[in-house]
Amino acid sequence: MIVFTYPGQGSQKPGMGAAWADHPSWELVEEASDAAGRDVARLLLDAKADELKETNNAQLATFVLSMVTLDAVSRIGAEAAGHAGHSLGEYSALTASGAIDFSDAVQLVTERGNAMRTAADERPGAMAAILGLDDDQVEIACARVADDVWVANFNAPGQVVIAGTAEAVAKANEVAKELGAKRAMPLPVGGAFHTPLMKPARERLAKAIDQVEIRDIDTTVIANVDAAEHTVGADWANLLNAQLTSPVRWKQSLHTMADLGFSTFVELGPGKVLTGMAKRTIKGSKQLSISSPDDLDSFLEALAGQPVGDVGQLEGEHLFAIERLVVSPMAGVFTKAEDHVEDDGFIAAGDLVGFVGTTEVRSPFAGQLKGFLAHEGERVTSSQPLAWLQVRT
Repeated sequence: MIVFTYPGQGSQKPGMGAAWADHPSWELVEEASDAAGRDVARLLLDAKADELKETNNAQLATFVLSMVTLDAVSRIGAEAAGHAGHSLGEYSALTASGAIDFSDAVQLVTERGNAMRTAADERPGAMAAILGLDDDQVEIACARVADDVWVANFNAPGQVVIAGTAEAVAKANEVAKELGAKRAMPLPVGGAFHTPLMKPARERLAKAIDQVEIRDIDTTVIANVDAAEHTVGADWANLLNAQLTSPVRWKQSLHTMADLGFSTFVELGPGKVLTGMAKRTIKGSKQLSISSPDDLDSFLEALAGQPVGDVGQLEGEHLFAIERLVVSPMAGVFTKAEDHVEDDGFIAAGDLVGFVGTTEVRSPFAGQLKGFLAHEGERVTSSQPLAWLQVRT
């Protein structure tokens, strides 16, 4: 089975949106700008490295680009049976699953980035990656320091991130080296994310989460806090809030996904950080990453079982190039265009398929309509599949 994974802060880079600017999925950037009250396109196209690495900018830009990538993947008919995101990426996973509307997620991510930046400004912290040391030994290194330092991310075997006050992190780095760590590498951040030092941000974010509808979901999404699957919206509200002061259990989450039968990990968004973590953690799994439109054809070929580079034959789910999905352009209530198209009828590119609210949904493809995937009167989310087509070859 296939799981889509979504990167967190740190994967951003200047100009990372340029490859997508002429793609139809870029329309999400304008929606995000309206929801955030900011020029997201400028962040994705023109922001310099120093500006882009600021917490509030990095999180918003990374989230939106992951959603643009997901939208592009949905337009070619690809779906996953599960979703998971690293830290910020958890908001991407929940949006992809339909738990949170896109505009609501943009507002939450904006508030989260602002809250974390303010908390870091009020109480500066530091983070460091400890390489080549077992998880329990890293926890021991933190425990042996009298000051405030904790494990923040369990990323992959031999890769654990610690965070706390700058002095405490420096001390823990030295203890970790004494215990056998190959390297203790400071990270270019100004806050101790996923530790108790983020308590002020957690309290501020809780108020924003209370204002947003988080729906129950019927697809697999794995939580950072406990590396477990959750489907109840109210549970996710608590998990998102707890995430700010709890370690990201990404390595454990990868094992949970593997135990559930996921064997192909597809990273959507900037960078390939999660791709490398999956490769190190789940032996025998397959990894793909999509960070630009150029990756879409290779993705389709790989999922159809065609050799692409060193990807090889994939087991489990397959996607064939003749299948396409018509997806929702926005959140709202879906109604079919009964007068224009019948179930199992042929439609031409541009034909009206239905409406989301009062917005027309037209098929970008010509083909045989195999059926509707959304029910009449159902509330759908942005990029949710609405109809299934078999296109002519």
